[in-house]
Amino acid sequence: MSDNESTSRKRIFSGMQPSGEAHLGNYLGALRRWVKMQDEHDCIWCIVDQHAITAGGDPAELPGHVLDLAISYLAVGLDPEKAIIFVQSDVPEHTELAWLFNAVTPIGDLERMTQFKDKSQRFDSIPAGILNYPILQAADILLYKAEGVPVGEDQKQHLEMTRDVARKFNATYGETFPITDPMIEKGVGRIMGLDGEAKMSKSLGNTVPVLADEDEVWARVRTAVTDPQRVRKSDPGRPEVCNVYSLHGFFTDEETRADIATQCRAGEIGCVDCKRILSDNIVEAFAPFRERAAEYHAKPELVREILDDGARRAREIATETITEVRQRMGLDWRSSIG
Repeated sequence: MSDNESTSRKRIFSGMQPSGEAHLGNYLGALRRWVKMQDEHDCIWCIVDQHAITAGGDPAELPGHVLDLAISYLAVGLDPEKAIIFVQSDVPEHTELAWLFNAVTPIGDLERMTQFKDKSQRFDSIPAGILNYPILQAADILLYKAEGVPVGEDQKQHLEMTRDVARKFNATYGETFPITDPMIEKGVGRIMGLDGEAKMSKSLGNTVPVLADEDEVWARVRTAVTDPQRVRKSDPGRPEVCNVYSLHGFFTDEETRADIATQCRAGEIGCVDCKRILSDNIVEAFAPFRERAAEYHAKPELVREILDDGARRAREIATETITEVRQRMGLDWRSSIG
């Protein structure tokens, strides 16, 4: 790659919380897009384990969840030769910058965040980490001076907070951070879960693990909610309101989808048959992922080496940013000695 090609590429940052291996919603909503981005941009992919602790959970399970998500990253095609892949807690500058951003972030802005309002209802005593979550998220992104973040429509508010933090810091301490752009995939809305009611979530059990075998994929897909007005196979269906049919858009070729829609409207194909086609196509699409995951599971030391090297590369960038931030905020007292 020439110097001109490198400088013209946007730096992109994104991450996921580790709760085990990735699921269908992770893949459709983010991972498949990340894989494509690696050839177009300078990408940094993070496993945000320090965000994960705000939800509680068993500390003994977290290391395994990190490893499982790392294997999922690699299995679906995130490439350490093309991108930086690392674990958030391996780069302590994330939390240092988050603390420094507290100096420019109004508490009222944090309290107005939709996610804070939603998550705080789950606690009798609200942890400060739930309130400060967007500050750490801003630090994750701005530590690398990322110019873009791939997000869904439901994540725009958090990225706007990151943009506000950058503006306030720049106004107070001098031009330091870019105003990061949201990169929203056109034509792809919120990925609904198999229940047809909520966003896909492992905790809600309304999704499919990316690395699931054929039997598990079918066990999950067969429970999916379809057109609520269709009771019998012979009833005319409405594919336009069927969540299963919407998922066919990611895994089933156009000709087959059109045929399914025609038969559904005529009451000539049952929901179980429609689900079976979807399940088989998911299994086929993810077969290469399962094969690669098996190889990484057999060589966990290789995964560790990839993450360690990613953390080293990430810290090279992070150290430069933190050094600049400390200087701008007057935290380089040694400079007064000369």
